[in-house]
Amino acid sequence: METTQRQTYLDWLRIISIIGVLFFHSAMPYVAEDGWHIKNAETSYLMMESNMFLHLFRMPLLFFISGTVSYYMMQRRSTLNFIGLRFRRLFIPLLVGMFIIVPPQIYMERLAHGYTGSFWDWYPSVFDFVPYPKGSFSWHHLWFIAYLFIYDLIFAPLFAWLISPKSDAFKIKLAALATGKWVYVLMLPGIIWYALMSRKFPETNDLAHDGCYFVYWLFFLLAGFICILQPKLMDSLQRNRRFALTIGFLGILLLDYLRWNKIEPNHEQWHVQAELFTYLFDALKPIIAWSWVLALVGYGKHYLNRKHIVLNYLNQAVYPFYILHQTVIVILVYYFVRVPNESILSKYIYTVGTTFFITVLTYHLFIRPFALTRFLFGMKPKEKPRQAEIETIEIKPGVLHSSLNLE
Repeated sequence: METTQRQTYLDWLRIISIIGVLFFHSAMPYVAEDGWHIKNAETSYLMMESNMFLHLFRMPLLFFISGTVSYYMMQRRSTLNFIGLRFRRLFIPLLVGMFIIVPPQIYMERLAHGYTGSFWDWYPSVFDFVPYPKGSFSWHHLWFIAYLFIYDLIFAPLFAWLISPKSDAFKIKLAALATGKWVYVLMLPGIIWYALMSRKFPETNDLAHDGCYFVYWLFFLLAGFICILQPKLMDSLQRNRRFALTIGFLGILLLDYLRWNKIEPNHEQWHVQAELFTYLFDALKPIIAWSWVLALVGYGKHYLNRKHIVLNYLNQAVYPFYILHQTVIVILVYYFVRVPNESILSKYIYTVGTTFFITVLTYHLFIRPFALTRFLFGMKPKEKPRQAEIETIEIKPGVLHSSLNLE
């Protein structure tokens, strides 16, 4: 039987995922890795290792949870209504991001590389629609929103069929995967795809050249939809959470041992000539990713399925927070990396703290209260407080007593 009541632990996991993204992106200016917008003069290889670990499962977890969100949004909606809702919640914020939120990131990067003009002198170049990095048109970190919108657009008919009574036989068959550890069969398509395609198509997040990852992320979204569609699968993840965590833990230890000793393809200690072993090595990363995602879901279901007074506020805030946070980081680190005689750690901690402070207050003061900004950032319309109903008014000498129903 399907569950149509939103599960609280999924909201907590979504919040935790976005916090993980904050820590990840705040570290990017300081890690010893090429390709980020602004870099500190000194970088850290150890911080790069932490980011590599986070990168294995932070976005897969978000896509898994997004699959469960799509399931709940399909309830009591037609396919066209679902597409319309996703257009409002995803496509509109994506446009806002590409023309308002992302351009300051590109401008600050241009300043760091020697551009001397003002923002308003530079901004019209966005409308040349030349893709970044050659041009100024990009979705940067909002690629996640673009991919999610495309997935939901393509798979809306399938989602509608899955939640309908027409798929009851399929859902009964899915329940068979809840026995033992068969639920982990869901990992196999993503692992095989990544192992076969990741070297041919490295991650770009630009859609056009992202053949491996565009499909790889999709497997997590579909797994999230399927697991919430058949609640017994979620129960299985909860029961087997220690098994998944064990695989994920051993997997990261093995991967780091091989990497740190240069026992990997194209390095001096890799003496294996058979191509099969290259595929097996490449399969380690998706195995780790899937194991940590499914372990976190299992542990979340076991420990986080409870409401809290701040949950509703946080759950509304995380989406605008995600849209805003990287722009705040890039603007801040443009100045932070210029501060002399400060350690990488102190700059990183200050980047996390100030980004969180500025982004939360920007949301609270300028996005949350207003209908227009809520719409532009993909939030639900603000709920109108219910008018207090006067149940009784009792007048006594000198005293006015009223009993109000505030529900």
